[in-house]
Amino acid sequence: MTDYSSEPSSVEETETKDSVKQRIFLVVLVATMGALAFGYDTGIISGSLPFMSAAPSQGGLGLNSFTEGLVTSSLIFGAALGSFLSGFMSDRFGRRMTLRSLAVLFIAGALGTAVAPSVPIMVAMRFVLGIAVGGGSATVPVFIAEIAGPKRRAPLVSRNELMIVSGQLIAYIVSTVMSYALHDPHIWRYMLALAMVPGILLFIGTFFVPASPHWLVAEGRFKEALRVLKKLRETPREIRKEMAEMRKQEKQARKGPSIKDLLQERWVIRLLLTGCALGFVAQFTGVNAFMYYTPIILKTTGMGTNASIAATIGNGVVSVLATLVGIWAVSRFSRRRMLMTGLSIVILAQVALGLTLTLLPQNLMQSYLALACILVFLFFMQMCISPVYWLLMSELFPMKIRGALAGTAVSFQWICNATVAFAFPMMLNLIGNQTFFLFVVLNIGSFVFVYFMLPETRGKSLEEIETMMRSKYGEV
Repeated sequence: MTDYSSEPSSVEETETKDSVKQRIFLVVLVATMGALAFGYDTGIISGSLPFMSAAPSQGGLGLNSFTEGLVTSSLIFGAALGSFLSGFMSDRFGRRMTLRSLAVLFIAGALGTAVAPSVPIMVAMRFVLGIAVGGGSATVPVFIAEIAGPKRRAPLVSRNELMIVSGQLIAYIVSTVMSYALHDPHIWRYMLALAMVPGILLFIGTFFVPASPHWLVAEGRFKEALRVLKKLRETPREIRKEMAEMRKQEKQARKGPSIKDLLQERWVIRLLLTGCALGFVAQFTGVNAFMYYTPIILKTTGMGTNASIAATIGNGVVSVLATLVGIWAVSRFSRRRMLMTGLSIVILAQVALGLTLTLLPQNLMQSYLALACILVFLFFMQMCISPVYWLLMSELFPMKIRGALAGTAVSFQWICNATVAFAFPMMLNLIGNQTFFLFVVLNIGSFVFVYFMLPETRGKSLEEIETMMRSKYGEV
């Protein structure tokens, strides 16, 4: 075994830092291809729905408000299943192999939606695509967190959210360009087919990244874990410290209760419920009502189809800029403070949007004010709430069952997402703009939960977080 008793020279250490940064950058880039596919697949539905709603004789699928919600939410229900199953799969077969399998589903699902001849087949293939989206959403943050190490974890895991919103922005730009440049009734098929690209890149990339050292330790493969850490950490001291912490946790897990018994322990159940509650917080802000249905909302103000699709580019640009600010902020501010700040502005933006749509006459001014409210909402949502949610999903849960618990919590988040996606068009038809005030009430409840119930994890290693959670949520 390599002797770590002496520290390397400053030149050697600088070279090591550069190579470490390059390797970690490659791993994060490959892993977040899953997030890019996630973003594109969830964003492209916004631009393709108006064209799919055309009659079959005009190249569409003849969607109505019910089938619009069904087509949109089928991917999300699939994501709920995918995130749940992938959690157990990643614990059993590893994060890297799980991502490779999900890449195949990304490709198959995207191709299936592009050639779907009817609504039932479209729903089925969107469900398959959703399994890949959900699986990636649960696996990618955990993989990055375990690869990155304590000091890089927050900004690198937050890049997952950056790639999600980048994928959505690409989807909005593709939708807009195609809607103006192409006059083909099957334009929506081309939009959906492009989703295969990040899936292909993810599949190829998984052959060039290492396995998670945390997973290797959990499997008892210590020498392999050490070899991986040597390539991913800057100093021998970091390697020794992290390896010692992981082996200590693995030893405790091996001597401790079985996975079945562990799932019944009070502190683990509390953690899982906290993770699920955070999924409710993230989704019942109403964010995906805007990400999926902004064109439909703006059309109610009198804006044209192409113009309303083009306006979604603003959603994408604001989301990307906000996420970049969020990546900077998440290393400097506490998780709790960021969530409470984000929820406060989200509540005010929802109130303003509801009042704008309810009190102002239908004209261009109403359209622009409504869009401004949506953009303010999205800026603080993507800066303060979404990055923190995915970061917490990567760090809250214990090593032995991290994949399974993260997958289950993210699965519940997708169920909340699907509920919003399926119900929003019908709620808009049923109670109109009062829907946005309903979101306000739910967000106030979320703020109360974060204030009183959420623990702070900033500045701690994954092993320190596990020890803290065991102490905090253990025996009373």
